[in-house]
Amino acid sequence: MMALVEKQGARIVVKTPMTVNTVGDLLTETLPMLEGNVEIDFAEVSEVDSSSISLMFEWLRQAQIKSASIMFSNLPQTAVSLSTLYGVLEMLPQRAPAAH
Repeated sequence: MMALVEKQGARIVVKTPMTVNTVGDLLTETLPMLEGNVEIDFAEVSEVDSSSISLMFEWLRQAQIKSASIMFSNLPQTAVSLSTLYGVLEMLPQRAPAAH
């Protein structure tokens, strides 16, 4: 099975759609990686659904338990739209997009 994420130093690059079919496996695979200051990068995520929002909050909760901190980067537009719809966008710590 292909890895769902790739650890690059303090970055975790999600390499799979974040949908109801994958969020459980994503959580299991990433839990041991939530240490210190972590950036979770969604640049390679092709699809999200509302379960991805739940996963992001679970990551934040787990990080808090481990005294780690998480910053999300390259949130897919669908995730931004869903987070806005649910009124939780400002609760997701985001790294500003890199200027091109």
